[in-house]
Amino acid sequence: MTVIVRDFRAPQDAAGAARVQRAALPFLLVSAESLAFDLAHAHPLARFRPLVAEEDGAIVGTAQVGLAHDSPEPGVGYANVFVHPEHRGRGAGSSIVRAAEEYLAAAGATSAYSWVLDEPAHRAFAERLGYRPSRPAYFLRLDLATAKLPRLRTPPEGVRIVPASAFANDPRPLFELDAETTADEPGDVDAEFTDYEHWLAETWGHPLFSRELTSVAVVDGRPVAFSAARTDGSARYGTSMTGTAGDFRGRGLAKLAKNDSLHRARAAGFTEAFTGNDAGNGPMLAINKWFGYEICATEVRHVRTLG
Repeated sequence: MTVIVRDFRAPQDAAGAARVQRAALPFLLVSAESLAFDLAHAHPLARFRPLVAEEDGAIVGTAQVGLAHDSPEPGVGYANVFVHPEHRGRGAGSSIVRAAEEYLAAAGATSAYSWVLDEPAHRAFAERLGYRPSRPAYFLRLDLATAKLPRLRTPPEGVRIVPASAFANDPRPLFELDAETTADEPGDVDAEFTDYEHWLAETWGHPLFSRELTSVAVVDGRPVAFSAARTDGSARYGTSMTGTAGDFRGRGLAKLAKNDSLHRARAAGFTEAFTGNDAGNGPMLAINKWFGYEICATEVRHVRTLG
């Protein structure tokens, strides 16, 4: 059987690529619409180029490939590879990696980062291709249908909890809060959000982003903590980011926002909740444990020097 690696084409490849991603990493929320959207709204500086691997005309693998344009460190590339479990060991993964590395090197990347499941076969595959392990991170799951969520309590005086849709007329304050909290996230690749117009298109307008299930703590009209929610058209819900402005930390506002979002999600009929945390993010891991989340998988970020 011959494996062919080529560029992802939207919309015709979107359903097949989404199917592969869900099978390879079921803890990640994705849809055909979101994959097509990601390609259409990628930042020009990201040089984003998703790939697919075909076997006998069927998509059996895919990869998200590009430059970390929002990193203050130049030359950082990424290639996150997914191969359908039923088609592993036939060359799709290694073929995609080679194509991704060639593209990244030509685009000016000096390093390639890739998330790898912390399982012997996956780690051995990465190491054979010259990747060395870096930081681990966790996927966490909560059975939202049966979980005993903390009761909703009245916020402290001067604090309101509202959905993100309350900022529909002017989302910029949420952008500023997202930028501040993202800059503080632990990880081996830093990120800085500076492009508000791109954030509007790529984050605020993303088809997985739920403005009604995203909860925001507000003080004097300013958003100071939030829990950003995503849904993929199924009964699954995920939080992609939970954070608090630096001058409001230590007051339990992130917990308030996340609890509100979880209650909203369950009331809307969602039965599974997913999230992810860097292994070094002790405060957020503690919050998620308090809600009842359990680690369901571990990934280890790997890196290879290019050139």
